[in-house]
Amino acid sequence: MKYVVHCCCLLVACIFVAFSPAPMGKRKLLADKGLSTVTYAAKHPLHKWEGVSHDVNGAVIYNDDTKQPESVAIAIKVASFDSDNNNRDSHAIEVLEGIKYPNVTFVSSDIEAGSTGMLMAKGTLTFHGVAKPVTVQATRKDAGNKMTLTGEFPVSMTDYKIERPSLMGIKTEDEMKLRFNVAFSL
Repeated sequence: MKYVVHCCCLLVACIFVAFSPAPMGKRKLLADKGLSTVTYAAKHPLHKWEGVSHDVNGAVIYNDDTKQPESVAIAIKVASFDSDNNNRDSHAIEVLEGIKYPNVTFVSSDIEAGSTGMLMAKGTLTFHGVAKPVTVQATRKDAGNKMTLTGEFPVSMTDYKIERPSLMGIKTEDEMKLRFNVAFSL
């Protein structure tokens, strides 16, 4: 019974935090799905390909006083990536165990503004059920009432316990590139 009460209290606390407004001078900005993409690029000795997701769920806490994002959370469904090849996409969901691990997420509350337009976010990338610390560099571009964050970083499949796919007995390269272009309304 204590366990049930504890779980209920924890659930109520999580709901309160998720739906509470940002602190004064700060506000939550949601990713504009119509303008945001995350792309992976993979290579095999015989060919290379990319898969794109237009289903980018994301939010930043933006400080209106400093005009800087202070934290970010991004989630993409594994099944939302499209490489223009249904067989490859189905196999990717199988290899990535997309039913068991349906999302790729990045969360950071350590964002530093660097030289003009550059941001450095230290956070956690969770992929295939494995959470690892990563540092992501992003370029910030403001135009009109939009802030767009772009960048790319490498991801090692073996670091995330992913069995590298093979074609004709030859495995794909271990390193993939994740490229992001995420827009937020200011």
